Amino acid sequence: MTVEINNESGLEADSPGLARLAEFVLSELRIHPQAELSILLVDEPTMTAYHEKYMGEDGPTDVLSFPMDELRPPADDDAEPPLGLLGDVVLCPAVTAAQAAEHGRSPDAEAEYLLVHGILHLLGFDHAEPEEKAAMFGLKDRLLAAWDQQRGRDRTGAGQTR
Repeated sequence: MTVEINNESGLEADSPGLARLAEFVLSELRIHPQAELSILLVDEPTMTAYHEKYMGEDGPTDVLSFPMDELRPPADDDAEPPLGLLGDVVLCPAVTAAQAAEHGRSPDAEAEYLLVHGILHLLGFDHAEPEEKAAMFGLKDRLLAAWDQQRGRDRTGAGQTR
């Protein structure tokens, strides 16, 4: 798995931790081990510009996804995963930090939550319809729970739960 992270936000972020989480999620979803993912951390003015240009909405947002090869998880356990470029996930650490408390999470846990959300969008998941939302958010919750269990952390990022 190739995960490239560029932090252009001017803020500190757990880039190695985000890369490990992305690798974990892609492995859990059986994405080809040579698939490529780019994660870009940007400041609020940059995120605002992206949000306005690509989504037609004012102000900054927390996460944007830009799929490349429209890769999808294999339909069954016997299928060979396709090789390709997943695309880009863009996060805004300033927005993430500001909204973390609203969601009862630490800034790092919020960034993890948003990264998984962005990756699922790259893989074709959406939440426009209630059924889609239930499937996407259920999968996101399962992936984050497995990640937390592997690390012995709770979702608030409060530390060890063992």
